[in-house]
Amino acid sequence: MKVVTIVGTGLIGGSVAKDLRKAGFASTIIGVEQNPENAAKALEIGLVDAVLPLEKAIALSGIIILAIPVSAIQKILPEILDVIRPESVLIDLGSTKSLLCEAVREHQNRQQFVAAHPIAGTEYSGPTAALEGLFKGKMNIICEREKSSEKAVATALEIFDLLGMKTIFMQPEEHDKHVAYISHLSHVSSFLLGLTVLDVEKDEKNIFTLAGSGFASTVRLAKSSPDMWAPIFEQNAHFLSHALAEYISHLQQFQECLKSKDTEKLYEMMVQANKIRSVLDGLT
Repeated sequence: MKVVTIVGTGLIGGSVAKDLRKAGFASTIIGVEQNPENAAKALEIGLVDAVLPLEKAIALSGIIILAIPVSAIQKILPEILDVIRPESVLIDLGSTKSLLCEAVREHQNRQQFVAAHPIAGTEYSGPTAALEGLFKGKMNIICEREKSSEKAVATALEIFDLLGMKTIFMQPEEHDKHVAYISHLSHVSSFLLGLTVLDVEKDEKNIFTLAGSGFASTVRLAKSSPDMWAPIFEQNAHFLSHALAEYISHLQQFQECLKSKDTEKLYEMMVQANKIRSVLDGLT
């Protein structure tokens, strides 16, 4: 049985805590949480057994999991590796990897760190958003496997296996490029669709009375936490900018077809887009 510290007791960290507790993996789960309300709620609903300051939690724990915004992870990664116990393992769950790996590239304790990204979540945040089974059947990515010790990787894989995830390995830049398209771009699109409709609603008061399930599902991600997503966009600005440029190009083509009443071209674009169905069907 192990003592596990989870830094960040929101959706991701809280969901990890639920699954590790259910699996009997940890004797004690310690939370580290800057938000007093989240800390109190995490204790109240049993996500964690105690909430402690970071340094005290590190001293007590064999496994430390970081489930906080990537800007905060980047800052505290080297600080934790400075004081981590020699036998402990540090795992981050951030949605970007290049800058995080760069922050500890030359650290003397780099081998105790595993850079991971479990691709799972909802649009909700905070301890009450935590879900048992959130990660089951989802994909997990570990970056720079070769820089982590065999023990650290084995520990991380044991945890992700308990969460029900399939793990693959990538380098940080490859990871960041791919998630710019399959995750980050969809969030930008949803945020800006929501913003566009809110702007129109100022003059068109009945617009939301017409909103159906299509609108709700498309704009759902706009309910995601800006505290989490603004740092992600900042850290992956290079690849996300390229993804946005391609997306904008397709939007402009679509707009030109509308203006020129080229229905045949619009139809062709939609037929091409329909091919995503076979890809998504293969993931289920």
